[in-house]
Amino acid sequence: MMTVKTNVAGISLAGSLATALALLASPASAGPAPGQPTMDKCYGVSLKSQNDCAAGAGTSCAGTSKVDYDPAAWKYVAKGTCETISTPKGMGSLKAKS
Repeated sequence: MMTVKTNVAGISLAGSLATALALLASPASAGPAPGQPTMDKCYGVSLKSQNDCAAGAGTSCAGTSKVDYDPAAWKYVAKGTCETISTPKGMGSLKAKS
């Protein structure tokens, strides 16, 4: 027979696990991806929710871009390749596009 103490402990453990999983799954609170010495920040090349940072109004940073190829969002790419990346909205840029 389960006691009240056992039920409370089980519920508490389940709540802790659910909170931990929610925090891991939530990119909205993520900051910018750490610097990469062999990479360049390339604007306008990331797909929706796959940017490394700088996604503009209504977003908080990494993984929060709302559209593909957002000109205000950047993604790390191999150094020297950014401006050679072609997207349906134009070429990648080392500076934010307006």
